[in-house]
Amino acid sequence: MKIAGIIPARYASTRLPGKPLKDIGGKAMIQHVYEKALQARLIDEVIVATDDERIVEAVKLFGGTAVMTSVEHPNGTSRAAEVVKNLDVEVIINIQGDEPLIKTEMIDELAEVMIRDESLYTATMCYQIYKESFSDPNVVKVVCDKNGFALYFSRSLIPFPRYKENHRVYEHIGIYAYRKPFLLKYCELEDTPLSQAESLEQLKVLENGYKMMVIETQFSYEALSIDTKEDLERARSIITGKND
Repeated sequence: MKIAGIIPARYASTRLPGKPLKDIGGKAMIQHVYEKALQARLIDEVIVATDDERIVEAVKLFGGTAVMTSVEHPNGTSRAAEVVKNLDVEVIINIQGDEPLIKTEMIDELAEVMIRDESLYTATMCYQIYKESFSDPNVVKVVCDKNGFALYFSRSLIPFPRYKENHRVYEHIGIYAYRKPFLLKYCELEDTPLSQAESLEQLKVLENGYKMMVIETQFSYEALSIDTKEDLERARSIITGKND
């Protein structure tokens, strides 16, 4: 089974323009993500999908592969779909270009579940969080059925602890696996009411009646999506500390 890791990377971020090229510990952010993906034992190839020649050139400089895509894509998922449309692959792992702390082992965890169960259309990940993050709308929560399929994703606290104080809450990790045919079909679907209300594109999967498997990572993980200067400085501090 051939598996491709696709890293969507857009230059014109509203809050942090040019963020894929921001320096973190002597490397561009996109290089950190690319190297983590490249180290995954189940990934056959890694491609950066971008809309800017500056990112293409930066990726080429560190020996990576990058492909120019349309500037009209509404999100990274559709950008990834453009890249793989004519690619000979069966499974695509969509890896966020602004998460330099993603663990290589987590990429393999997600690939493994798609290899193990060929009936799955798509899968994603989560990990347990604690009270300090419960009310943060930037922390996307997920609840699942007893078989591990997503019931709902929300920026609100779910489930609400009306009767039970010490219940488990899980944060969704924004890394996805797709069968190629499903990814292409998914990108043709129109936006749905809940996905628009929550601004969470993965809800479009559930609203159209498809199942999304959610696996809890077995590895410690410090979630940090780089969206602001403060996020960038935190990542620099963490990565510099790890490299000392």
